[in-house]
Amino acid sequence: MTFQIGERVVYPNHGVGVIENISSRNFGAQLERFYLLRLATNHLTVMVPFSHASCVGLRKVTKATETARVLAFLSNGSIHLTADWKDRFKENSDKMRVGGLLAVAEVFKTLIIIQREKPLSFREKKMLDKARSLLISEVSIAKGINEGSSIETLSKALLKSGLPMPEAM
Repeated sequence: MTFQIGERVVYPNHGVGVIENISSRNFGAQLERFYLLRLATNHLTVMVPFSHASCVGLRKVTKATETARVLAFLSNGSIHLTADWKDRFKENSDKMRVGGLLAVAEVFKTLIIIQREKPLSFREKKMLDKARSLLISEVSIAKGINEGSSIETLSKALLKSGLPMPEAM
C-alpha cells in the first residue's frame, strides 16, 4: 500500500497522522524510502520505511461506512473475556498494535466491562485511555466531525449496551 503526501493515515497505537514528506536515505549500498509522518495528537514526527509500512500496520483512515460497524459493535457486540490479565493484556496489546478500528473498539469495550467489575491494573488503565483516544480521533476524522461530537457519538453507542464512556486519564 502506498500513500501520498498530505494523506491522513493511522499509525497503530499512536493515532492519526499526515504524510508530510516522502524521502530517501542511503544505508550502505541500500537506498530506502521513508514516509515522514506527523502525528496529530502530539505533533511527533515519525519516519516509517516503505518496506516496513505494512509490518507496523500503517493504514488509511477508516471509512465512514466502517465506523457504523464499530458503533454497532459498541452498541450490542459481544466480547470474549480472558480471565488471566497477562494473557488479556497480550491479546489487547496485539490488537492495538496491528488491528484496525474495530479491534481497538474491542479492546475499549472489553476494558470498560472489566473496569465495571474490578479495578484495572495501571497498564490496562493506560491502554483503555489510549483506545479511547484512538477511537475518538479516528471516528472524528472518518465522519468529518469534531472530537466533541465524536465523544458524544461513542457515548451514545456505549449507552445502548449499558456502558459509560470513560473519562480521559
